Amino acid sequence: MNLVATILYDLPIAVARRLQWLAPLVARLTVGWVFVATGWAKLHDLPKIVDYFGELGIPHPEIQAPFASANEFVCGLLVLVGLATRLASIPLIIVMLVAIRTAQWENVDSLGALLGLVEWAYVAIFAWLAIVGPGPVSLDALIGRATKRDPV
Repeated sequence: MNLVATILYDLPIAVARRLQWLAPLVARLTVGWVFVATGWAKLHDLPKIVDYFGELGIPHPEIQAPFASANEFVCGLLVLVGLATRLASIPLIIVMLVAIRTAQWENVDSLGALLGLVEWAYVAIFAWLAIVGPGPVSLDALIGRATKRDPV
């Protein structure tokens, strides 16, 4: 029985502890890259994005489209490099919630449908990053070590 407990409990815990740094790094690189790329593309095709926001019924699309696009690019870049990750995650959560409400809401007829949206997956990842932080492989951690602050 002791061997079973070791294999099912102790071994996975030991491996997880050694790889703790990897999950926030992979999450940051993945979602950060996605938002940098989409934000950049939107910033370089703003008339189309303004029209799309107008079609969705978003008020003042001529203001909201550049704001949301710049937000995706800048906050995505911050998350990607792990700088002010907790703060940068919050506007991206808001952007995704607005995207769900304006562009996906007609597809949401149940909790399962909401949880199945890729936008909701981004909300979950950004919420996780806002809570746990960027991890030790980040500019936040580097600054923390240099200024003798608590680890992120």
